Amino acid sequence: MFDIHSHILYGVDDGAGNLSDSVEMAQLAAESGTKGLIATPHCNIPGVFDNYWTAEFLEKLSVLRQELKKRNIPIEIYSGQEVFLSKKFETHLKNGEFITLNNSRYMLVELDFRTDEASMMSRLQRLTDCGYVPVVAHPERYGLVIENPGIITAIKSSGCLVQVNAGSVLGDFGPYIKRTAQTILRNGLADFVASDAHSQYSRTPNLSDVHEYISENISYDYAETLLQKNPEKVLKNEEI
Repeated sequence: MFDIHSHILYGVDDGAGNLSDSVEMAQLAAESGTKGLIATPHCNIPGVFDNYWTAEFLEKLSVLRQELKKRNIPIEIYSGQEVFLSKKFETHLKNGEFITLNNSRYMLVELDFRTDEASMMSRLQRLTDCGYVPVVAHPERYGLVIENPGIITAIKSSGCLVQVNAGSVLGDFGPYIKRTAQTILRNGLADFVASDAHSQYSRTPNLSDVHEYISENISYDYAETLLQKNPEKVLKNEEI
């Protein structure tokens, strides 16, 4: 499996606090069957996390990779961000302050959980107009999607892809989000399931449970598409 959404990079957001945390998260991911994991720190959240792409992030990635190699933990760490689409996100985009998932055409994005449909669709369209393929992170947690899961169809029709959180599917965020996530899956509208891991204790990078759930309740092939085939295409910058 490959995980396209995690907060494994230490000391940059509300994920791993230090290098030791990052290493423990990577070990847990590897033990659960994950071969590669994209580090996607929160980026461009006004007044919370800036985390624009700098040499500091490359250095942290390098340190983490070296530590995993030294400890013989068999997992690859790739670069990325979880980009918050603020009102003026294009300025940072033009300045080269965002990066895509493993330098592909795919960009992991999120919006305010209280956003309205018009604002969401406008910002996603502006990003696709710039030549990117937005991967919308955990839309099952957005209020408008919980109220009307059919909005996912409009998101997909606009050229975006959809990433559902493993924890949402398994009920970690409550019954309404669980129901919404499972509705998206049952209708075949998800393109990825990812961990959105924040620590080694809760919201972990373990993807084996959600793979098993999807295999047993929907199909093994769909689980493989969500957790293996489509993530691999992202890493190789292939069309989905």
